Amino acid sequence: MWRRDTMRKSKRKGRTETVRLELCDLCAATFAESGAVRGYVPHSSSASSTNDWFDGLRRITTCGAEHFTVIKALYEQRPFVQEELWAAKITQALTASPPVLSITELASRTGLHEPEIERAIAWHNERRSPRRMT
Repeated sequence: MWRRDTMRKSKRKGRTETVRLELCDLCAATFAESGAVRGYVPHSSSASSTNDWFDGLRRITTCGAEHFTVIKALYEQRPFVQEELWAAKITQALTASPPVLSITELASRTGLHEPEIERAIAWHNERRSPRRMT
């Protein structure tokens, strides 16, 4: 999924061209961007910072169709937890903007209702590491 900033140069017909590299989400191999296989998989921890339509979808990039099929199957085995998505939206709102002063303001920023915010916070708190609580 992460595009590498590094570029490699290849010589073709006596000229040098720059090739953007991609990184396979499955095997971590680097390959030319033009050979990427991309798509979206359901993932409840993924909240989009630019478009709510992409909330709950994670973009994957692989070096070929076989790796895409493998990684898609892995993601499909993971349960989709609505509270996890809501928690991701809350985290995004709390880290990308000025501090939130009230539940009403948080609801406005996330598009969630108060009961959803409460369920997301409870879900998050249930999963906190005991080491972090000390």
